[in-house]
Amino acid sequence: MMEQARANCGATVKAAAPRWAWRRAGRCAPGEDVRVRSVWTRGRAIAALAVLTAGLLAFHRAVPNSVGRLGSLLEAFLPWLGLVIVVLFGGALLRRSATAVVALLMPVAAWMHLFGGLLLPGAKPGGHDLVVVQHNVSDENTDPAGTARALADAEPDVIALEELVPPALPVYEKTLAPDYPYHAVRGTVGLWSRYPLTDTRLLDIKPQGIAEAWSRGLRTVVHTPHGEIAAYVAHLPSVRVRASGLASSWRDESAGLLGKAVAAEKLRAVILLGDLNGTVDDRGLAPLTSRMNGAERGFAFSFPAAFPLARIDQVMARSATVAHIRTLPATGSDHLPVAARITLRAAP
Repeated sequence: MMEQARANCGATVKAAAPRWAWRRAGRCAPGEDVRVRSVWTRGRAIAALAVLTAGLLAFHRAVPNSVGRLGSLLEAFLPWLGLVIVVLFGGALLRRSATAVVALLMPVAAWMHLFGGLLLPGAKPGGHDLVVVQHNVSDENTDPAGTARALADAEPDVIALEELVPPALPVYEKTLAPDYPYHAVRGTVGLWSRYPLTDTRLLDIKPQGIAEAWSRGLRTVVHTPHGEIAAYVAHLPSVRVRASGLASSWRDESAGLLGKAVAAEKLRAVILLGDLNGTVDDRGLAPLTSRMNGAERGFAFSFPAAFPLARIDQVMARSATVAHIRTLPATGSDHLPVAARITLRAAP
């Protein structure tokens, strides 16, 4: 085959013919090496997929949400397009395609722009840091005492819990009481703190379509040594992936109500801890992500615990920085706990 290709390269046509005419005739232009030509002509399909991947990363907001909420579905797993890039790179190497390798620079640049900063090491703790833990403990958790001890072992200042059910609540209260003497519970969410809590109230984030009793939000004030912080704990409605797409209308409605509550908050510093059933890239959480800062470092995929694919357990802040977030060891829940370090900003 190579000998035949070289023979084609040596065949003669009119010397004045343009290079594309030679290629259309299945021959190399004078002085052109068939091996050089092939590395640039092979792998065009891989190159096209690389361009498509780059487009999805760079313009994911342009994917419409009108049909099946495809945009939100893409954004829920957006970091995993990095795995697609790795697979395409392997294909480019197997095909020995220079065109595909060059094209892959586009999705690599887009992915690094979006997520590269999360891979960097966190800055050293500052003098006004608050360590928080967020965990959906699961209403089917058979070891609430062990879960509480595991969370306390991380030595946070504040612990937020969701899916607190009446039989397990006294266990959490008793186990956490020695280190966290202050706590507040409303419905199925609660907050435990080393510091005093005041002005606790129920947060109404219930979507209109839910008829049964439903209480999944609270707001309280944490009196830290560095000032008062409004703390919000929330558990937004679940989403479902179906054949028709992503079912997230209740989650989106609840996120809108929570966003309005945060916007109306009088205190300058605000932290939000909760199972938001969405990633920070998901446009369904825009009422929150547009008003609050997410984690600057760390992926901390938290769900499902057996094989974490996304971080739907979030820690966000206003007038503060979520410097780093990480997962903690598994408990009896189907979620992994996440621990975050929040750097408080000095008052102006």
